[in-house]
Amino acid sequence: MSFKKYLSLDVGDVRIGVARSDIMGMLASPLEVIDRKKTKAVKRVAELCKQENTKSLVVGIPKSLDGTEKRQAEKVREFIGKLQKEIEGLEIFEVDERLTTVSADRILTEMSVKGAIEKRKVVDKVAAAIILQTFLDMKK
Repeated sequence: MSFKKYLSLDVGDVRIGVARSDIMGMLASPLEVIDRKKTKAVKRVAELCKQENTKSLVVGIPKSLDGTEKRQAEKVREFIGKLQKEIEGLEIFEVDERLTTVSADRILTEMSVKGAIEKRKVVDKVAAAIILQTFLDMKK
């Protein structure tokens, strides 16, 4: 049996949530939030792929509730294109990410994480973990 490790991204204009799978590719956990104003996001994702020893990336594609893609989805695909130029042999898996941030916010509320600032620090990486876990569960 072969296992594969994954990273996932919840790409936003201001922040990118990052999650990783375990070495068996079964469980997702939040990793970090990349502040796009302070960090070169493409370079940071490349560093994380190297640190985590993976070239398999799951990326949430934002869709509207009716399933159509708008400008934000285009921006995510543009970011994916930059990643593919930066990371040789990058394998991309796209996942519909409708409502993942809402789900992440609910989880944090249930965990008693209070305050907009505190939630903002973690909601994107929790959303990335939801995206990744959705992908991993679909593979089973």
